[in-house]
Parts: sequence; C-alpha cells; structure tokens
Amino acid sequence: MRIKATKGKQGIGTEVKDATYVEAARWGKYRGWRYVLGLVVILFSWLVIGSLASVLVAFAFSGQADYSVLDPFGKFLFVMAGFPFFLAGVLIAVTLIHRRHPRTLITAREKISWRRVGHGFVAWFVPFSLIGGLGQYFFYPDTFSFNSDLTTFVRFVPIALVLTAIQTTTEELFFRGYIVQGASIVWTNRIFLAILPAVIFTLPHLGNPEAIAGGWLTVFFSYFLVPGLLWTIISLIDGTTELAIGVHFANNIGGILVINAAGTVVTTPALFTFSEYHATYGALSVLVAIPVFLAIAYKVFKHDGVSEPISQSHRKGCRR
Repeated sequence: MRIKATKGKQGIGTEVKDATYVEAARWGKYRGWRYVLGLVVILFSWLVIGSLASVLVAFAFSGQADYSVLDPFGKFLFVMAGFPFFLAGVLIAVTLIHRRHPRTLITAREKISWRRVGHGFVAWFVPFSLIGGLGQYFFYPDTFSFNSDLTTFVRFVPIALVLTAIQTTTEELFFRGYIVQGASIVWTNRIFLAILPAVIFTLPHLGNPEAIAGGWLTVFFSYFLVPGLLWTIISLIDGTTELAIGVHFANNIGGILVINAAGTVVTTPALFTFSEYHATYGALSVLVAIPVFLAIAYKVFKHDGVSEPISQSHRKGCRR
C-alpha cells in the first residue's frame, strides 16, 4: 500500500516534499510524554466531562439518570452530549500540548479540501441508500415502515445534522488523526498504522446494542472492517482524512435521518425505519458496499490537485 502524499513546508526555508497528514505529527512538539498527556486530556474530556453532560441531559428530560426512560429525541441528545467536550479535548491536546494547528489532523496542506470531504460523503451515501435501504426493503418488506410524522422529522433534521457532524468529525480527528499520528511516532509501519486505530475504534462500540445482538458479524464487519480498517487505509492512501470525514458523516447521518433500525444505539425519527436489526444482511451489505464506494471515490471523482503549501507559521518540529 502506497501512502499518497502532498507537498508542504515544515518551516522557514525547509521545504518538505511528499508530506502527508501522518508526517505532520512531527511539525509540532511530539515527544512521547506529550501524547500520553494529550490522551489523558482527551479521554478525561470525553469519558468524564462528556458522561456528566449526558447525565445532565437525562435529568433534564426525565428527572433521573436513566437512558432507558428517555424518548427517542432524549436518547439522541444523551448519546451526542459528550462529543463537543470530546472535540474540545482533541483541540486542546493538539494546540496547547503539541503546539500545532488542528488542521494537521486532517491534512498537510494549507487548506482543507471540502470538495474531497463531499466526495467521501457521496461515495458512501449512494451504496448506503441503495444497499442498506432498498436492499433491506426487498428482503424484509414486512419490517419496513415510513415515518408519517413529518413535522417531528423536520424539526429533528437541523439538530441531527449539527450534532452528527460534530460526532463524526471528532471521531475522525481522534481515531484516524491523533491516534494514527501518535502511533507513527512509535512505528511507521503502514500495516501497524492501519490496524491499531481500527482496533481502538472498535473497542468503544462493543457495548452498542447492535454489536451485542449481531455478535462477531457486526463487530468485525460493521466496526473493525468498516469503518475501522477501511477508512484508515483510505486516509493513509490519500495522505489526508478528508475522504474519511465525509464517509463517516454519510454513514451516520444516513442511519439517523434516512434509514434507522430498531435496537440500535440510537433510535431516531428517521424517514424510514426497520423494526428489526438484521446482522447477517448488515455484514453482507458491507462487503457489497466497499467496492461500490471505492469505484465512486477513485474512479468517478478525481482527486484534488495539490493546494497551497503549509505556511511558514508551522515551525519545524522538535521532540521537546
């Protein structure tokens, strides 16, 4: 597997050719203890402060810290409440501890290519809708239903778009960005860089209801293989996490707003709902969706040309 790179500058008078977002880890202060401290800050923000925020949401909606008694809207807010704090932890770690721009978690270029993010969204949303939606309708028509309460749906859309964008982008910045960059300081082996974040990404999702119900099929295909391994590999190939950010948002917003299945971690007033989660179909659909996604992402869409190089404000990194 070849990592596709971009050109950039590491510092004044120091031109770096073939720089990827992985190599941008060395543009700031990257000594090992800084990554340990950064992980502490991020995990504290996510697991402690974020969990407290979720508890406050539960109390606000039901008067008790019980997720099960919340309505679908309350459950959605409960799940999403911690991600702004998770994001804040990532930004604090990168800017204050590593002393580099948060953009370096995404790209080694001067600007983020939002066009490439859009490519990722379309490339995954198409097979998601066709295979995950129409496919399930043809195989399990009796479990398929349309949400007739369009008023609730319309009110839910802007909240879902904003919070889901925060959630998916934060996970990409952390798992595909910070974790991969930190791992590259230890070992630059590409197989290692692909597998480690896939494993770490899978672990927090093991407690999801669909993972418990689907067993190893769901864990391997829906978490480890996609999005864990596949989205990390395409980030390494592209040299940026732009494509993965778009893909992740398409995957989650599709399951939240378009086609939602009962028994998953978040039950929402989506346009269409399946009353039963089908683990086997989910695993098989992933295998079919992967080549369709790759064909759209790399054959239909052309990769952006190299944008402006990194500005001189990004100093040459040091291990301090």
